[in-house]
Amino acid sequence: MPTLLSIIIPAHNEQDRLPASLEKVLAFLRSQEYSAEIIIVENGSSDGTAEIARQAAEHHPQVRWIQEPLAGKGRAVRSGMLGAEGEYRFICDADLSMPIEEVNRFLPPHAQTYDIAIASREVPGAVRYDEPAYRHWIGRIFNWLVRAITLPGLQDTQCGFKCFRAEIAIDLFPLQTIHGWTFDVEILFLAFRRGYQVIEIPIPWFYTPGSRVRIVKDSLQMLSDLFRIRWNALRGRYDGE
Repeated sequence: MPTLLSIIIPAHNEQDRLPASLEKVLAFLRSQEYSAEIIIVENGSSDGTAEIARQAAEHHPQVRWIQEPLAGKGRAVRSGMLGAEGEYRFICDADLSMPIEEVNRFLPPHAQTYDIAIASREVPGAVRYDEPAYRHWIGRIFNWLVRAITLPGLQDTQCGFKCFRAEIAIDLFPLQTIHGWTFDVEILFLAFRRGYQVIEIPIPWFYTPGSRVRIVKDSLQMLSDLFRIRWNALRGRYDGE
């Protein structure tokens, strides 16, 4: 049976959160009628994440793992997207801040026509739980910059749950040049340039302590990446793909 869904979990130093999240995903998939796979992409971890991923793949036929030697969430997602086999390819953060049961809202018949569906904490119907106010406002300021510089119209580009139809992933991810946190802004920017349909799906989102984002250093890098995307476009880096 062809694989309908690939769940791609980027995992850098996730030995504490990955086991419980993986069990939740496996339990959820056991209750579904469609075929699915889980791809754990371990990249540059200094803890036991790689061993957890290896053992999971050894004991569960639905699980595969890919090892990337270098860190960077964008690098891990790219490897997972291009190594997946599913008709729909879903990025899933290891903390499961969006309950895994919500993934069905990104699949037919719940979601019909789209090329890319992104989870949103900002569109009507979305609910945030337990998020500190300062993190919320940092996110809103960054989204304002995203909309001003690269992607007008999208309310939440940084939520870590996104679904791509296979042919769209295969088209876009080889063009990726940013390997850190801002990779998804670049991918979505390319998607809009190619005329792909991007929709936002409101989700319940639960704040989980232990974010890998370093507020000051990573925020400055992400801002720099927005201008890098624009500069790439101005100098024709994305032309003729």
